[in-house]
Amino acid sequence: MATGGEAPESWYLALLGFAEHFRTSSPPKIRLCVHCLQAVFQFKPPQRVEARTHLQLGSVLYHHTKNSDLARSHLEKAWFISQQIAQFEDVKFEAASLLSELYCQQNLVDSAKPLLRKAIQISQQTPYWHCRLLFQLAQLHTLEKDLVSACDLLGVGAEYARVVGSEYTRALFLLSKGMLLLMERKLQEVHPLLTLCGQIVENWQGNPIQKESLRVFFLVLQVTHYLDAGQVKSVKPCLKQLQQCIQTISTLHDDEILPSNPADLFHWLPKEHMCVLVYLVTVMHSMQAGYLEKAQKYTDKALMQLEKLKMLDCSPILSSFQVILLEHIIMCRLVTGHKATALQEISQVCQLCQQSPRLFSNHAAQLHTLLGLYCISVNCMDNAEAQFTTALRLTTHQELWTFIVTNLASVYIREGNRHQELYSLLERINPDHNFPVSSHCLRAAAFYIRGLLSFFQGRYNEAKRFLRETLKMSNAEDLNRLTACSLVLLGHIFYVLGNHRESNNMVVPAMQLASKIPDMSVQLWSSALLKDLNKACGNTMDAHEAAQMHQNFSQQLLQDHIAACSLPEHNLISWTDGPPPVQIQAQNGPTTSLASLL
Repeated sequence: MATGGEAPESWYLALLGFAEHFRTSSPPKIRLCVHCLQAVFQFKPPQRVEARTHLQLGSVLYHHTKNSDLARSHLEKAWFISQQIAQFEDVKFEAASLLSELYCQQNLVDSAKPLLRKAIQISQQTPYWHCRLLFQLAQLHTLEKDLVSACDLLGVGAEYARVVGSEYTRALFLLSKGMLLLMERKLQEVHPLLTLCGQIVENWQGNPIQKESLRVFFLVLQVTHYLDAGQVKSVKPCLKQLQQCIQTISTLHDDEILPSNPADLFHWLPKEHMCVLVYLVTVMHSMQAGYLEKAQKYTDKALMQLEKLKMLDCSPILSSFQVILLEHIIMCRLVTGHKATALQEISQVCQLCQQSPRLFSNHAAQLHTLLGLYCISVNCMDNAEAQFTTALRLTTHQELWTFIVTNLASVYIREGNRHQELYSLLERINPDHNFPVSSHCLRAAAFYIRGLLSFFQGRYNEAKRFLRETLKMSNAEDLNRLTACSLVLLGHIFYVLGNHRESNNMVVPAMQLASKIPDMSVQLWSSALLKDLNKACGNTMDAHEAAQMHQNFSQQLLQDHIAACSLPEHNLISWTDGPPPVQIQAQNGPTTSLASLL
């Protein structure tokens, strides 16, 4: 230890060196690191050293221990002292940034906001920190669902970046604002903003990786905007551009040269995270379009990449990506007749949500919706209704709300005795009048639901009108599943009306499309119709072949049904309140026995 007679720099540098040595040891020796830093105060150091040491202690305690109260105390001292020192921006604003982060972790959001506002106010001569603190406060408002305040701050950031000559960071602010406007469904404001962003991105000449990452951000917003609108065909050129862009990024080397403008020192996402995100939007597209094998392929690639990344990186965004991927692949599995696997993956989403209250709060409605879809697939209609009702209570997202209501309506149609509730729901998703969302896909689905109800009520001409509308819309945007469902239902109507030729013209393409998707339920339905059609027309061989197909599909679905209902995870269908169950109890036996199914 340095003696009191030595120059302050030598004892300070010695303690700092020891502290850093202990912090970077393998494994880190955090207790010894903290002791070294605390020893600095014994020497009554000057204010600059005192403030910096409080910041270092606060940072080490915050990142490496659970002693958040002590971390907070050191960071508050660093922030207080550093404000009294001129030319001490890095310590001052890093203390403010870290302290507000800690306040949020301790649910003291009302302490974090004024702190960030004060730091933003006094950082205008320090472009990097001013931009970073604006991003941080905007993110805080976003987490609180106050998107209007967040958008205002991002607008302020964009104008500031323009004034300090950083077109790159201006684009980042504007793209972030565009993302929030999309979340708010303010489409009138989104279009001019995205047009401006496109011009800025194309005109900016700088680091190639930064330029391409801006293009990825821009194209991801465009693709998700199209997919939200259910425009699966229209999105293809943008999606192709996005996929080419990520390939370009993966061939570029990270340049270590720092930008000359300190306001440019930002990255939207690491390259590896962008790759996963592009896989994710490709999966979303494949699922909506009904290319389920392609969706499976890209999900496998993305999940493998995520597993590798999560070994080195505990960023919360990776868990969000994983949950969204699983949500999409679960829907695919239910369509392709893999209910048992879907159920295990629903349980996996529950486990991920148990680890993060924020993740659960953002995905609770989707989780109950998936359980509702699973319940429909195993014919547990009461549980399906309970799951969808829970999901409706938990969501404020208009597209998800419409999707849930559409599926709940299908449950009421199948039950056949819920007329009042059914008509009340159908009024709220009337595709001919004031449809609640702009989604092409959901509106086409609403026409299908109307057609299904008219079919069950024996109003066949009305059913045909609705289904032809669905077909027109689904053909326009390559919505293969809706096309297959509409064709087979039209085929059924023509069969009931005795028009066998027209029925065959509908059922054969429905079967071909269902095989291509593959959609197990539509294949089962189509093969049953083909069997009856061929029998009625005296085509014995074709009838026998269709009967054999129907038998095979029935067996596959039955075996999968029994496997799913025998899993302990099947008990999740009863969970409708609070956080996901920690451990799912195994049952005494399957809820659905073979005898009751046959």
